[in-house]
Amino acid sequence: MGLLEIEEVSVQFGGLLAVDDASISVPAGCVTGLIGPNGAGKTTLFNVITGLQAPSGGRVVLDDVEVTRRRPYRRARLGIARTFQRLEAFGSLTARENVLVALEMRRRWATARYDCGKIADELLERVGIAHVAETRVEALPTGSARLVELARALATDPKVLLLDEPSSGLDEQETDALGVLLHELTAGGLAVLLVEHDMPLVMEACSYISVLDFGRVIARGTPREIQADPSVQRAYLGTAKAAS
Repeated sequence: MGLLEIEEVSVQFGGLLAVDDASISVPAGCVTGLIGPNGAGKTTLFNVITGLQAPSGGRVVLDDVEVTRRRPYRRARLGIARTFQRLEAFGSLTARENVLVALEMRRRWATARYDCGKIADELLERVGIAHVAETRVEALPTGSARLVELARALATDPKVLLLDEPSSGLDEQETDALGVLLHELTAGGLAVLLVEHDMPLVMEACSYISVLDFGRVIARGTPREIQADPSVQRAYLGTAKAAS
């Protein structure tokens, strides 16, 4: 049983079935990958999990509590955080101010007291961008802005972290550092659901992977099992060699 359970979720937009009876389990303490071609329904599924999109069917369960009909802010308070495929950081604010916004919001419902400034600095250091703390996000390269989003998501102290293409815009060294960070975060019990097109990162970071194609889960398993699955190779990876 995963900390997050997506159970038989479907999403229909008019005559288009964007997500078709998808079920995914996201355990605590590991990274679960969600891969598939562009338009497969991955971001739509993220929107269902976070409450930005109502499903046509199915349910979302977080830590044994059904949250399918709860508002996004309620889900955030229960422990779901995310980053976005298209950057949603506050461009006119500095990297540090972006993280402080999330910390101040969390303080409204958190029972424990904490020093927002200290935690903001720690999070920026942890994701590797402390050196740009006082730089406006609109002036940062895309990769650094994505790391601001990651730090902001971590500021809410989530149980489940949804990452939508977090390596986009990162160089090779930054991507390697992201992989190390994901292992550190999950070692502390965090559940991570990762949407990513960087296959080396996916295969290295993930313990389990689900594959979406035309809104349906066509395969699930370990990275080795996914690489060897002929249906996955046809739908997305192309060849086993290309995924290695």
